[in-house]
Amino acid sequence: MKNRIYQFKITLWGIRPPIWRRIQVPETYTFWDLHVAIQDAMGWADYHLHEFEITSPQSRGKTRIGIPEGDFDREVLPGWKQKIADYFTQENRTANYMYDFGDGWEHKIELEKILPREKNVKYPTCIKGKRACPPEDCGGIGGYYNLLEIMGNPNHEEYDDMLEWLGEEFDPEHFDINEVMFDDPNKRRKIAIG
Repeated sequence: MKNRIYQFKITLWGIRPPIWRRIQVPETYTFWDLHVAIQDAMGWADYHLHEFEITSPQSRGKTRIGIPEGDFDREVLPGWKQKIADYFTQENRTANYMYDFGDGWEHKIELEKILPREKNVKYPTCIKGKRACPPEDCGGIGGYYNLLEIMGNPNHEEYDDMLEWLGEEFDPEHFDINEVMFDDPNKRRKIAIG
């Protein structure tokens, strides 16, 4: 049972044409591990809080999983203790994933398949995707569309400032599967929890 691989499609809500990634992760992954894999596959920098919302097979109610932040978030279960295999099933295939509560990047997580582990494949892996992830801290969907408008017009009065803020040209259509590099979730956890 520990040799299965979960294939997920992650789609960023509210942007057309869609921005999405298809990743495969081991069934032993926790929600923290899945969070790190999503960050890496999408191109986010993991500067902000996150939260999954998924139906709990035990209670049939919604469960929030992330990094609990003090007394006001007692209902958020710690992601590094919750296994994805305990929640994602053939009958319970979807979850919402929120990244950066200020910008409000919502993602739909869909379990597409449960597969046998392939020999000589290093997991996690990104097997497909479309379009570049919006730049970190660009202001959510509205800010992203504003950025695209400015960057699409070199004569725009804010073009030079936006280019300086971005640090480089931004191509919203660019996605190269070979540029996806996965980080060690344990290393990131140590940084996250201090």
